[in-house]
Amino acid sequence: MKPQGIKPGRRIEGISAVLLPFRRDGSVDHDAYGGLVERTWAAGLTPAINMDTGYANLLAPEERREILGMVGSMARGRRFVAGAYIEGMDGEPAGLYRRECSAIACHGGVPILFPASATGGMSGLELVGVFRAVAGEVEEFLGFELGQMFVPFGRIWDLDTYRAMLAIPQLKGAKHSSLSRELEWDRLAVRDAERPGFKVYTGNDLAIDMVQWGSDYLLGLSAFHPEAFAARDRMWEAGDGRFHELNDWLQYLGMLAFRAPVPAYKHSCAQFLHLRGLVASPEPHVRAARRLETDLALLEPILHRLDDLVAGTGAP
Repeated sequence: MKPQGIKPGRRIEGISAVLLPFRRDGSVDHDAYGGLVERTWAAGLTPAINMDTGYANLLAPEERREILGMVGSMARGRRFVAGAYIEGMDGEPAGLYRRECSAIACHGGVPILFPASATGGMSGLELVGVFRAVAGEVEEFLGFELGQMFVPFGRIWDLDTYRAMLAIPQLKGAKHSSLSRELEWDRLAVRDAERPGFKVYTGNDLAIDMVQWGSDYLLGLSAFHPEAFAARDRMWEAGDGRFHELNDWLQYLGMLAFRAPVPAYKHSCAQFLHLRGLVASPEPHVRAARRLETDLALLEPILHRLDDLVAGTGAP
């Protein structure tokens, strides 16, 4: 489908995945993590936990539950999104998702359903049936289309499946992470025609300007600098032409951080947050893909320029 026209002056909803930081000995730095979650809320974005940026696929179930409990206790009524992750679990997918979503909702979070190998061979109609089963468990949840460049069990829905998903009232939106503008434009066109209130959350870290066409976002890139994303979003709503320069610099960061191998963006994020003084160590999870230390020299000038642009907006 052809892209629809841009939508100036629109308030953008930003959901930001939060990086799970690690100490040099390989242990989780919970104190730094709590600080990153709080900074996300303070910037005006909604934190998303136990996502790809939070190494959901590398954590044990008890580690994900610990993160959920920690953030649930911090939230005090503030909104957050949490990944419902069932990969590697034994059981029927609908039941597993219902259990995970119920736990997330009990902690005050909004569940988002990670794709899984167990649903990978399902038809679109069968997958919609799983989502309908989850809708009987929680009042609000999100879907997640995830390309296989991120995880091998990722899945992108066909458009017929997407249309059928729109008919589930409890499904309030879906993150689209194919890294394809064309596929996302297709979804925006279907959404605008059939359910305008449904949220298309771009997960395209290589095309973060998709917000101009009506996408909102749930990104890993925003974990690097949630304040810059929030300032950019306010500029778009206000019709401030500085939106474009700030977006360009954020996209420059995205192109660097999300180059192949794509999963190594999490190490880039740890390096960037270490340069910001927000985490004590630039180390990723011990089993995660890595970047070279020389990347620091590329990240530092981007950080300085973003800080200067955000300071120029008067943002806190």
